[in-house]
Amino acid sequence: MKRILMVKTTSMGDVIHALPAVQDILQHYPDAQIDWLVEESFADIPRLHPHVHQVFSVAVRRWRKQLFRCDTWHEVRAVKRALAAQPYDAVIDVQGLVKSAWIAGWARGPRHGYDAQSIREPLASRFYQHRYAISYQQHAVTRIRTLVALSLGYAAPNDLPDYGLRETQATADSTTLTLAPKSWIALHATSRDSKLWPESHWIALGQHYAEQGLTMCLPWASAVEKNRAERIALKVPQALVLPKLSLQQLASVMPQARFAVGVDTGLSHFAAALDVPVVAVYTDTDPGLTGVAGGRKAAAINLGGKQQVPDTAAVIAAVTSVPTADPASLSQL
Repeated sequence: MKRILMVKTTSMGDVIHALPAVQDILQHYPDAQIDWLVEESFADIPRLHPHVHQVFSVAVRRWRKQLFRCDTWHEVRAVKRALAAQPYDAVIDVQGLVKSAWIAGWARGPRHGYDAQSIREPLASRFYQHRYAISYQQHAVTRIRTLVALSLGYAAPNDLPDYGLRETQATADSTTLTLAPKSWIALHATSRDSKLWPESHWIALGQHYAEQGLTMCLPWASAVEKNRAERIALKVPQALVLPKLSLQQLASVMPQARFAVGVDTGLSHFAAALDVPVVAVYTDTDPGLTGVAGGRKAAAINLGGKQQVPDTAAVIAAVTSVPTADPASLSQL
């Protein structure tokens, strides 16, 4: 049995991009034990994968602010001891940063990563015993899957990614919300205001689908996001502002939706990983190499880019045309 440690620490969308590599590994090594090293804020993502054995969390962001506290160094030593408890056949740093390469060195086992020409922080490659040249001119999901394949000695896959999160639906908390039969998810919240889509556009989109008999569902995580959701819902018939949900609960709620429309946010990637058709709206970033990547059952369409604001009509057209396992479900929208 191979023991493999995946190192992908941040952020939400990037951690989700690494999930298909787990399925690739299991296809070639069905009995592999796969562990994951991740920043504490995103630890629930690999925990949702039924075949990730153990998740080790670090708190580099928090530790930096508390370097002179004894508790910080107790936490660091505890993670180091846990990682070093058993040797790994491969420690694969798919993050490719100096901080992730340094933390990967806490584990026992040969370290694999990108070479200096294939990485944003070339110094990180010096921490690896095995380095691989992988072109930047491909999507992040493809780069990660290729790195893991080269590290473990199998051919780089060229099929659509399988995120492996389907089983989370069956294991979800029985108290999780049940959506109306004809619902869609509006992922309106993101980390920067420059990435937001105008509220007027969300309202127009919600009104369009309300006329088709679909319920607009608006999740939120902060007071600011809740206020925005309530303003949108006030002007959209039958719109539903969801209660505050954990990632585990969202993993059960999202697959109930016919489709999702989202801005540049980790939850748009999360919806795709749950086999929900997604239209992702970009207004301040380029989705070319890091946009939402659809899986094997439902695709994703990325609209917009830097200083581009797709209009409502473009989003409606994209929703109608996004490939899915059940084309009839969207063809009339």
